Order: sequence, then structure tokens, then C-alpha cells
Amino acid sequence: MHATKLSKQHWLLIVTLSLLTFVLGTSEFVIVGILTEISSSLQMTNAKAGTLVSAFAITFAIATPLVMSATSHFPKRKWMLFLIGTFIVLNALCIISTSYIMLLTLRIMTAIVTGVLISLAMIVASETMPIEKRGLAISFVFGGFTLANVVGVPLGIVIAGEYGWNATFMLTTILGGLAFLASFFVLPHRLSQVRSSMRDQFSLLTNPRILMAFLIPALGFGATYAIFTYLVPILNEMGAPNNSISIILFGYGFISIFSNILAGKIASHNAIGRLRFVFLVQAIVLTSLFWTTNHFVLGLINIGFMSLMAILLTTSTQLYLIDLAEIYQPKATGLAASLMPVASNVGIAFGSALGGIVYHQGSLMNVTWVGGIVAVCASLLTFYSYHLDKKQKTAK
Repeated sequence: MHATKLSKQHWLLIVTLSLLTFVLGTSEFVIVGILTEISSSLQMTNAKAGTLVSAFAITFAIATPLVMSATSHFPKRKWMLFLIGTFIVLNALCIISTSYIMLLTLRIMTAIVTGVLISLAMIVASETMPIEKRGLAISFVFGGFTLANVVGVPLGIVIAGEYGWNATFMLTTILGGLAFLASFFVLPHRLSQVRSSMRDQFSLLTNPRILMAFLIPALGFGATYAIFTYLVPILNEMGAPNNSISIILFGYGFISIFSNILAGKIASHNAIGRLRFVFLVQAIVLTSLFWTTNHFVLGLINIGFMSLMAILLTTSTQLYLIDLAEIYQPKATGLAASLMPVASNVGIAFGSALGGIVYHQGSLMNVTWVGGIVAVCASLLTFYSYHLDKKQKTAK
């Protein structure tokens, strides 16, 4: 039996979709690094500028499933090109933005476009690839976000430092133009179209199996972000020199590239079965930070392992949600594809908040226990999902 090989056309599409997620990721994440420039330029507090980040995340989480449901019957190629064009216009308007309200409105609109485009990119990657190569394709598409954190965000911050925060949006506008050109020439003309009612779509969200599958990545991301949110204070407590923190964070981002590659391999066979143990290993890695951070080198190695574990769940849970939708509500695979990015945003918000509560109640390093416990909860949920899958297959 010969292994299926991806054609040149397949690879072109994977690279195009990865470029798109790189652009969307850069636009989403870079704002964190340029908040101080924005707050001083628009004469407001850092806390008020921070609402640009939280408003984006909240809009992304709420609007993405709603818009995906309402537009499930739209021709995918035309709809994606229209949305990329809209993204370019919104980022171009950010360049000339002169007030907080204008910038906030543009970021909220960008969040809607970003959420829908990410979901569509995942569907296209899933439905155009040979079945056994879907995991590889989706891990590459997710890899665009990893590269955005490692390359796009630092580049945007450097540009903001040299030419002002408006120039960073010039970068995202130009990158958006490149993504539009690539998508125009590479996106297939014949992509699936499903006509279904909003009721059909939202019946998916009442399915217990879908809700359980949604909670798995939410808890997985929550486990990491309970600690990652407070990584700089942890590094300070470890005695890391201030000028080395940006290098350490770059290293963290660089290691996550390998996490993304491993995510594709895990998804290639028995994904949920493997994830059960991935979360248990993650729990050990996160909890061990409580002790290893007493030693600078051991602490850094442990943080490296934390990065390696951080996004192993992405590809598997993305495919799992789409596959479950095909079983329980085939007309709602588009909505299902939007749930993983939403779950990750929910997990990030939940983990950060939970870590914050524990941090302010006692010792900073107690956040490591919180991360470990949340990872164990993710593992238990995955064990139960896997058990139900096996039971369903036996019943057939």
C-alpha cells in the first residue's frame, strides 16, 4: 500500500492558507506589543488601551460562530476573497486612525473578519486534502499563527518603535495584499456549499458530544495560559536579567514551531486516543515548574518543554470537531470548524483569569499547580470522549 503524496497544487494551497493565518495572526497579536505607543499617542491610559485586546477577543469568540452559521451557504472562494479585501481596508483605516473610538470600532470589525477567515481556512484545508493528510495540512495552517508570534509580532513592534504604531498597520495592510493575491490565484473554484437553516446550524451547539469536544481545547489552552500570562514575573523571580527576557520569549515562540509539527503527527492517527496522554504529560510539565524554577537553567529547560506541549492539541481537536459534526449535523461543519479558534480564545481568557486569582491570593508559583490541575481536567474529558467513541463504534 503506497502512502498518499500531496501534489504541487495541494502544497500551494497549504502555503497560501498558512500565509493567510500568518497575516491574521500578526494583525491580532501585534497590538499587545504596541499598546504603550498607542496609549501615549492617543493620550489615554494603558488600561484603556488594553480594551483593544479584550474587545477583539470577546468579539472573535461571540461573532465567529454566528457569522459562520449565517453565511454557511455563501460560495467559499468569493466570500474568502471579499473578507480578505475587507481586512485590507480595515487595516488601512487603522493607519489613519486618530481616536480611541475609531480604532476600537476598526479592531472589533477586524475581529469578526479574522474569526470567519480562520474558520474558512480550516474547512478548505480539511476538505481539499486526502483524508490521511488532513492533519498535516491543518498543522501547517495553524503554523501561520506560530510564525506570526515568532516573526510577525516582533517585526511589527520594531516598526512601531522606529516609525510609530500607525506604521505597524501599514505592515499588516501590505501583508493582507499579499494574502489576497496568493488566495486569488490559488484558492480552488469548486469548494463545497451547504444550504442549511440557522436552526440546523445551532442544533450542533446543543449536542453534548460537541460541547465536550469544545471544552477539551478550552481547558488545554487554559492550562498553558494560567502560567504563560505570568511568565515575565516568573522569569523575574528566577533571576532572569531584564535584557534577556525578550530573547527567552523569542525562544519560547521558536520552540512552539516544533509543537506545531508534532501536533500534525499526533493528529495523523488515533488523535483523541493520543491526546489523553498528551494532557497528562502537559500536567507534569506545568506542575514541575513549581520546583525547577528554583534553578535558572532547569527552569528555562522546563519552560521550553511547556512551549513544546502548548499547542499539541490544536490539529487533533480541530479535526475532531469537524468529524463529530459530520456524524451529528453534517450541514454544520462550517460552524464546527469555527469552534476550535473560539475555544482557544475562551481558554486563554479563562486560564489568564484563573491564574490571576491564584496569583493575587498567594504565591506567584501557585499558578503552576493551577495549570497542572486544568491539564488533568482536559485529560479526563479526553479519556471520556475517547471511551464514548469506542462505545459508538462497538454499537455499530
